[in-house]
Amino acid sequence: MVNVLFVCMGNICRSPTAEGIFTRLVSEKGLQEKIGIDSAGTHAYHTGEAPDSRAQQSALARGVDISNLRARKAIKKDFEEYDYVLAMDYDNLSHLESISPDEHESKLILFLEFASQSDVKEVPDPYYGGPLGFERVLDLVEDAAKGLLEAILENHPHIK
Repeated sequence: MVNVLFVCMGNICRSPTAEGIFTRLVSEKGLQEKIGIDSAGTHAYHTGEAPDSRAQQSALARGVDISNLRARKAIKKDFEEYDYVLAMDYDNLSHLESISPDEHESKLILFLEFASQSDVKEVPDPYYGGPLGFERVLDLVEDAAKGLLEAILENHPHIK
């Protein structure tokens, strides 16, 4: 089993969107029994809450229902349980570096490192913007999610 954790600040916009999109891709390949997927936030502002309604609406418009997801805070133990800990931006990457045990720091990666259609390195936080921000997040996430799945299949050939 390969385990993937997507992380943003509050776990109500970017990381649950990434979890939903990646879950769909993994399911389409029939790999849901071989790839575990979760999301978390670096802050506990929204623990237990569903994703932002705008994130839900935008994802649903692309055929992905994230309404059942609930926010939680990333913890040190996540680095033991997950093979990939994917930060949405540099601020969250820095926060995760501060809680990561040294032996697991190699698991921590900026999510957009897997994108092939954009030179952007950070998934922008759409929380304070309008609907176009959520659409931009989806575009970036869909691109990076495809690249991530390709990388996992290449680096873990036993799960094919």
